[in-house]
Amino acid sequence: MFITIQAHEYHRYANILNQMFRLRKTIFADTLGWDVNVIGRYERDSYDALGPAYLVWCDERCMRLYGGMRLMPTTGPTLLYDVFRATFPAATDLVAPGIWEGTRMCIDEAAIEDDFPDVDANRAFSLLLLALCECALSHGIHTMISNYEPHLKRVYNRAGAEVDELGRADGYGRYPVCCGSFEVSQHVLEKMRQVLNVSAPLYVCPKSEQSFATRLLANAA
Repeated sequence: MFITIQAHEYHRYANILNQMFRLRKTIFADTLGWDVNVIGRYERDSYDALGPAYLVWCDERCMRLYGGMRLMPTTGPTLLYDVFRATFPAATDLVAPGIWEGTRMCIDEAAIEDDFPDVDANRAFSLLLLALCECALSHGIHTMISNYEPHLKRVYNRAGAEVDELGRADGYGRYPVCCGSFEVSQHVLEKMRQVLNVSAPLYVCPKSEQSFATRLLANAA
């Protein structure tokens, strides 16, 4: 299932979050060789200390992680503005309550292969993107912003996502880094579901909890 974890729930989902930070180290530090902050077995940075929301894909008992990503409002500190400002035009303003940044998206291919042998890495990423669209739409977010390397555009296209490349820049690694604006709408959601042949919602929206977008924006005010 796909759920969001808010700051006040970190203790409840500590096991899943620890798995996510370990996965991030494996993917971003060990495999990709990014210059990221590693603490023991975990990859965590200063933005994780700001109480972001995390979209995670886990089993029904919340014991095993399959993937996840970090969600932060652009009205506060973001990698987009603090690190990757050169990737989009100077005149472009991406700070608004309905615009959020998605970072550190990753999947555990081994865990997925064990429990979902028919789901390959490409489909797994696509399902996570679909869950992100459902999640953002449920919480009043109309645009997701992400920085990515050019080859990932193919993954987004295969998932049926609507991505507008705002710009790109060199100097961050072996490849240029792009800045993409992802439309979040019912139209896009229906398109993605059709492309991926998914009829039922993936994201489990909390019924009694305050929207993470509302909570985080209120805390930042």
